[in-house]
Amino acid sequence: TDSSSIRADAQTTLSRQAQWLNQYGQYAIVIEGHADERGTREYNLALGARRAAATRDFLVARGVSGQRLKTISYGKERPVAVCDDIS
Repeated sequence: TDSSSIRADAQTTLSRQAQWLNQYGQYAIVIEGHADERGTREYNLALGARRAAATRDFLVARGVSGQRLKTISYGKERPVAVCDDIS
């Protein structure tokens, strides 16, 4: 969907990841933002960036240092899933 909001089930997973990252401070991670094939390349890159930033902000709010988190947007260039059925 056209959203960068974090679903409740994803918040549960991210909260566990934040606990792990806080326990193991020597690790840094890359947060990837993705979108589906709908929309322009520029729009989807921006959407992916917003999604990655929302995830970073969620982790930072739970005590993870922002210096350990890198974000990158792939937009629709690397979709997590391909949706050929447009409703």
